[in-house]
Amino acid sequence: MLEVVVFICGAVVMILEMVGSRILAPYLGTSIVIWTSLIGVILGCLSLGYWWGGRIADKKPDYRVLSRIILVSGFFVAAIALSKSFVLRAVQEYGGSIHLGSTAATLLLFAPPSVLLGMVSPYAVRLKIRDLKNSGRTVGNLYAISTVGSIFGTFFAGFFLIAFFGSTNILLVLSVLLAGTSLFASWSDRGAKVAALTLFSLLFLAAKAYDAHLTSVGYHDIDTQYNRILIYQSVENGTGKMTQVMVTGPKAQQSAMYLDEPFELALRYSKFYNLASHFKPGMKRVLMLGGGGYSYPKYMLRHYPGVQMDVVEIDPQVTMLARKFFHLQDDRRLSIIHEDARTFLNRSSKTYDVIMGDTFNSHYSIPFHVSTLETVMRLRDRLADDGVAVVNILSTIDGDGGRFLRAEYATFKAVFPQVYLFPVDDSRDGRRWQNVMLVALKSSGPAPLTSGSPEVDELLSHRWLKPVAADVPPLTDDYAPVDRYITTFK
Repeated sequence: MLEVVVFICGAVVMILEMVGSRILAPYLGTSIVIWTSLIGVILGCLSLGYWWGGRIADKKPDYRVLSRIILVSGFFVAAIALSKSFVLRAVQEYGGSIHLGSTAATLLLFAPPSVLLGMVSPYAVRLKIRDLKNSGRTVGNLYAISTVGSIFGTFFAGFFLIAFFGSTNILLVLSVLLAGTSLFASWSDRGAKVAALTLFSLLFLAAKAYDAHLTSVGYHDIDTQYNRILIYQSVENGTGKMTQVMVTGPKAQQSAMYLDEPFELALRYSKFYNLASHFKPGMKRVLMLGGGGYSYPKYMLRHYPGVQMDVVEIDPQVTMLARKFFHLQDDRRLSIIHEDARTFLNRSSKTYDVIMGDTFNSHYSIPFHVSTLETVMRLRDRLADDGVAVVNILSTIDGDGGRFLRAEYATFKAVFPQVYLFPVDDSRDGRRWQNVMLVALKSSGPAPLTSGSPEVDELLSHRWLKPVAADVPPLTDDYAPVDRYITTFK
């Protein structure tokens, strides 16, 4: 019996940790800082639980006490599901640096159940030991079983649970499982345990009903193998036009589409990709790294009939959602590759006139491995001799908030002879948080910085004319301190 209990509790700990990353993602991102906070805090809490559980077990080794510990941990897991949005909004607002904020959020949400679940194994060991001659074997067996449970929970969550069930539903199922395990550990106090099991089950059913209601009104909360994705309808500021929005990270919309004009560009920064046709007239082959809602690929296919376009999107479910909610349609001129952008650049031998990057669309979850000198060199090699790269970065230019952008600027400058910045909202305020389009030209010939087109001239007028501070080195595979450059909430 105790073997089953420690296996289940070991599995719950790891499922909780993996689901935690998805719970934090919309508010704090998915950077290594988030994983460090989750792993560090939960390990610390487990250690405290081991110590505390051993002390209590020595004083009162009783199956009823073990059962109550498991039951209370179930209450705290259910409490995460009920309080996470409130807690994370407060942390996002008042948490300070991302290091402090992620640690505080993890402590508030995950510390109580982690401490209690840590108490289970030492308590079970004390109950299991009957003969000191075999105590080592008993301890080893139970901790091995607990670890096997954790391994099972890791694979089960990573390969199945998270991809098919929402975070709230997973938490409530875990609380039901813990309530059932507490009943299995001891039949005493069965009234309270059955009541808790019933309560958690009702909460799960209520959550499912609420999810169905949100879906019916156009709000979709979807977990994929790579992202937690929110899709909902919104109203554009200034125009009042209705949009369909995709969000995969905090403080920004990753894609948006006008409901009445699904093939036009709704987000201001996406219009700056039109600079590509100015710097590379007559472009024929275009590569876009990062698909999202496929806003610009749809626009390009409609407005540039001579263009063949490849889109590299790591998450197949993002493409599926773009087809379902953002009017992405099959086109003989569009090829979609579901692969990591870096591995695609590593293996591809194609040559493109233009490469567009939209993988840095969140300041909180920057994929460092596509930001380095080695990646930029491969990107250059995939461009034609007069090719152009256009990359979107969400950042300031000056101050601490712009350190990643300045590092990326230095990285491109080390590879390309000409690199320009185009702040989307305000080209004079370097401390403004905004989309900044980085344009890199492979050619060293004179760059056309004016145009006969009023629309293109308006885009060109956003060129950053002030110096860019050279206070951070280029990023490399060996040294890319991206997460250190992310220090404060914006």
